[in-house]
Order: sequence, then C-alpha cells, then structure tokens
Amino acid sequence: MKKTVYLSLGSNIGDREANLGAAVERLGQLGEVTAVSSLYETEPVEFTAQPWFLNIAVELKTELMPKQLLAAVLKIEREMGRKRLQPKGPRLIDIDIVLFGNAVVSDAKLTIPHPAMRERKFVLAPLAEIAAEVRHPVLKKTVREMLEKLPAGAPAVKRLDARGHD
Repeated sequence: MKKTVYLSLGSNIGDREANLGAAVERLGQLGEVTAVSSLYETEPVEFTAQPWFLNIAVELKTELMPKQLLAAVLKIEREMGRKRLQPKGPRLIDIDIVLFGNAVVSDAKLTIPHPAMRERKFVLAPLAEIAAEVRHPVLKKTVREMLEKLPAGAPAVKRLDARGHD
C-alpha cells in the first residue's frame, strides 16, 4: 500500500536548481512524485558561513517502508556526490524525510516526523505550499499552523518564481 511522504530538499553548492531537479527525478524511481513546491532561497541556519540554499518540498507516494526510504534517499545523495564533511555545512544535495503518512519513528538513525521541522521556516514554507492542511502526527498541528507560529524575521526565506528569480 502506498504511503504519502513529504520530503525537504536543499542545495547550496554548484547549480542549486539543477541539483534539486536531478534529485526530484531520482526520487521518481522510489515512487510517484505527486507535488513539488516552488523554489525558495533560504539563509543558512546554525552554520551560517556558507552560501544560501535553494529549498523545495516534495510529495512522494511510495510503497517503501521508512527505513527503506531512508536508505534509498541516502543512496541518491551519495550518487549525486554529497560528502558529509561538516555537520550543517555546505551540501550539493540534502534530502530529509519530514513526514511519512501518520507514522512516528524514533531510533538512532531515523526520526519521523523530522524533529526540527516545526522550527524551520525553510522546511515549512515550501511544505505549506503543497501540504498546508497536513497534520503533524504528534503535535496535531497543520503545516500552516506550525508556519504561522514561527517568530517573524531571520532566517530569511524567499519564494522564487518559476525561473528562479524573486
């Protein structure tokens, strides 16, 4: 049975838009990509001495189980050339599983829902565009409600038009 999964993708090295497009294409091999948000240019958080990111949210319908999806996503990152040299540092591609249906998973390698999603505008803004009324299975708040509760101001998140311009 297919589950609806929401992913957050980001890139801040090389041709960021092309990197995201290539990742979405590869995600299509894991199921059916049913929605992709606009591009958002976002200020880095935590480790700020790096280029700004482009971020998108993706809705994927898949028959994979959470740990199978994690392994497949990590494989896509590796195949695309991601090197994990510095925590929160620059990356060619980053793919996070944000929500997996109503599943709640918590172990050493995988936590679903993503534990920081409710604090990250760069995750919630693109996600709200494609899944505003989807509920967090633990917090019982919609994506839109979580986005509205974020404090105003930094870090900056700008929606870009279809050509990658603000």
